[in-house]
Amino acid sequence: MWAARPHRHAYHASAINSGILVTMPVMSNLRFHSPTALIVGQQAPLSENAMAHAVRVMRLKVGDTLNLFCGDGFDYQCALTSIEKKSAQVEVLSRSEVNNESPLNIRLLQGISSGDRMDYTIQKAVELGVTEIYPLSTERCVTKLSGDRAEKRTEHWQGVAIAACEQSGRAIVPLVHAPVTLAQWLSQHATPDCLNLLLNPVGAKRLAVLNKPEHAIHLLIGPEGGLSPAEIELATQHHFQSIVLGPRILRTETAALTAIASMQSLWGDF
Repeated sequence: MWAARPHRHAYHASAINSGILVTMPVMSNLRFHSPTALIVGQQAPLSENAMAHAVRVMRLKVGDTLNLFCGDGFDYQCALTSIEKKSAQVEVLSRSEVNNESPLNIRLLQGISSGDRMDYTIQKAVELGVTEIYPLSTERCVTKLSGDRAEKRTEHWQGVAIAACEQSGRAIVPLVHAPVTLAQWLSQHATPDCLNLLLNPVGAKRLAVLNKPEHAIHLLIGPEGGLSPAEIELATQHHFQSIVLGPRILRTETAALTAIASMQSLWGDF
């Protein structure tokens, strides 16, 4: 019997010879986002978050390898070349194309929810394959954002999306837009060329009766209190049609993720 010990490598058994267990190191498949462009053969800095995890937590050393992505659709294999107190550099060794984007162009229009619910919705929506996220201020939003607070919250949400890409293997990062009101979004972006859907159990269709869309999908989800009748009417006037997700009332984060997963099952890559 043997006990694992803390180390920057993961270990596996390779042979047992004369009662002696022989092990060999295997590097963990570490993957981080790079805010700067990556070019094979050139040096690049690790981001502060990547350095904190790779160097301080995983205790990687010069010469160890890790994967980076910068949002251009490729993963880049890199080797650590220098580690300083507050910075680290890698050499980009090679790149490989990542082909795991959904065939559906789903843009989530999410009424801003409170606490961790919005983070959870963004995280899971990215894992499920959405391409853009528009946080919307609606009549029944508990959380009201403006000015510096809205800017900081948008940066935070973009970080949540990046972390979800690191975890899920996506190499194209969905953009999280700055919050706007529903009326502003509708006046600027609504178009009949897209499949425009909102969750509304009154007089609604089921997803299964709709045809596979040829263009982008706009999925509108209300906050904790849902959309007001006036907002539903306004969205309807801007080419949105109501859909229903079964006979039960879903929380806002459940509704968004259930709708996305259902669309991926019907028309996407599930």
